[in-house]
Amino acid sequence: MFAGLPRAGNVLFAPVLHYRLEFADAVRRVIAQWQPTALVVELPATLEPAIRRAVARLPQLSVVAYLDRQGQPVYLPLEPCEALLEAVRSGQERGLPVIFGDLDLDSYPLYDDPFPDSYVLTRLGWGQLWEAYAARRARAVDPADVSRETNLAWHLQQLADQPRVLCVCGFQHVAGILQGLARPLVQPLARQQRAGVQVFNLHPDSVRGLLATPPFVAAVYERRRHELPPRLPPLPVAARQHQSGLRLVSGGRDNLGHQEYERARLQIDLAWRAAPAADHLSPLDRQKVLLGLMQAARRQYEEHTGEQLRTSDLGIWRRFCRNWALLDGLLLPDLHQLVIGARGIADDNLAFETWDLGSHWPWQQESAELTTIRLNPEEVWQSSRRIQFRPRPPRDKARLRGVRLKERRHERRPGEWRREFLRGGGICSYPPEDIVIEGFGEHLKKRAKHQLAEDDARVEPFRTSLLDGIDVRETVRNWHQRQLFVRELRRTRGEVGSVVVIFDEDEADRRYPWRMTWLGEHSQESDMAFYATAADGRIIGPGIARCEYGGFMMSYPPGRMHEVWEDRAYRGVLRKSEVLLLAALDYSEQRHVVYVAAKPPRPLLRQWAGRLGRQILYLPLGGFSPVTLQKLRVFHVLSGHDKRAAARDYIW
Repeated sequence: MFAGLPRAGNVLFAPVLHYRLEFADAVRRVIAQWQPTALVVELPATLEPAIRRAVARLPQLSVVAYLDRQGQPVYLPLEPCEALLEAVRSGQERGLPVIFGDLDLDSYPLYDDPFPDSYVLTRLGWGQLWEAYAARRARAVDPADVSRETNLAWHLQQLADQPRVLCVCGFQHVAGILQGLARPLVQPLARQQRAGVQVFNLHPDSVRGLLATPPFVAAVYERRRHELPPRLPPLPVAARQHQSGLRLVSGGRDNLGHQEYERARLQIDLAWRAAPAADHLSPLDRQKVLLGLMQAARRQYEEHTGEQLRTSDLGIWRRFCRNWALLDGLLLPDLHQLVIGARGIADDNLAFETWDLGSHWPWQQESAELTTIRLNPEEVWQSSRRIQFRPRPPRDKARLRGVRLKERRHERRPGEWRREFLRGGGICSYPPEDIVIEGFGEHLKKRAKHQLAEDDARVEPFRTSLLDGIDVRETVRNWHQRQLFVRELRRTRGEVGSVVVIFDEDEADRRYPWRMTWLGEHSQESDMAFYATAADGRIIGPGIARCEYGGFMMSYPPGRMHEVWEDRAYRGVLRKSEVLLLAALDYSEQRHVVYVAAKPPRPLLRQWAGRLGRQILYLPLGGFSPVTLQKLRVFHVLSGHDKRAAARDYIW
């Protein structure tokens, strides 16, 4: 663990990079294994009372603040993944003397030393990393550093009677301290007190953008600092029956307490998996934590949107983030890169889930003992990278203002939203989605008619008229004749009636158990039959459920369709998709029926259509935009017409 680290007599040096998880973890482990009798840390004594108070509050996060000589506020965020604070914290827990040996300076130059990603500490070891740094150290000596290193060396000389002293300081200070220890020293003159030092509680909203280490990763580290906590079992969910026949789950997956429980369970599981051995003294592997974060964001995304990410999409996401990190001189991506990568392989929903999980710190709350303040990254780090999550705005000339993201609402009490289903007298659809689905049905009818015209087109050499346009394919095929070919689209016989769209055959009959027949509410709506995910699967608002189509059928005019799923005429058909197609043939008033699916219908169904005087027009599902199909698959069920007025506040 500490082989190869610099030593001087009774002093062992722990060179660190500030605000890096791997170094905080290494300091924790070296204190536990080497068991020093005293600690010296690179922190000023003028801030010692405030820092000790803030460290004692962990995992509640604090900020130490004071005014510099020019009257400008200085903020020092105290987080668990800072190695110096870990040294103070571990020393306090073990009752060791911790000496704050740095000087309090108002002005200090900012250096940008070329260090590798701190993840190399997990792979190479601390001693090998120090040797590589010592062989390439080439920074010019700064007078401020000389004074600071002299003060640290003087404090180390005062501990000559201690058998084992651990000095935790930055990489660049070790050589100067070693030079100071080789000669007698006096303590440099410096500020002994600083007025107006305060400790503030950090507001929970500020935690998400202020920590140098992603809060989710830091939370996994925090959960395994002492001992690995026991694994949490899944939270049991009780079922209830609704008067309309829907199976409702009490409590709901949208309960904020349930959500916190599941996130804690995820972090504890990662704390077990992210270590080579199941003990708290093994190094934490940040790569495994980030992979767990990506997989958890994927599950949240699929649960909230109903969309599915392929395994290849996750591979592309990982490779993109890895390559971007390498371009920035890092081995592992940061949270910003993960979020942008999520947006690239999917959309803003996956990016939001990644950010929401990655910036989650479960312990922070407003404090009664300390004043709670809000801070933004610019006030602390002097720079930040902003990400805006927003829906796709309309592309019109009138759009000159920004788009605000609606905040997701939560239940005030567990199970409140689900109880709204019990109060309603029935269920209904969400009108804006009805307009979209009807518009898509009209688009399918026009596309099918155009395909019929294309199939019946007549191609001939160009003579006197271009007719309906040049046939490029036939012209290229006969290019040796040096002649243009034109095509004539003939008028199709018959119109298009019913429309069937099958997103998923669901041959195992497991994913889409809910079967329903809906009648149009007015003359501009079609009758519809569909199979979908259970209405109790995802409650997003009071009496508002989010579902996903497996397939649907629409037939116009409305008010004619009986209960399709109970019709004895369709009992001999095995697949749900075929039931919808037979119903579409049965209820269509026109000759042609559009069938959109991943594969064409069986010949038996085409024969049945011929007996009814109908023709099935098959359109491959792969010929449509995946983004459009995903938008159409998701729909919402309301527990009454009175919910329509408030639904827009909960539906994204």
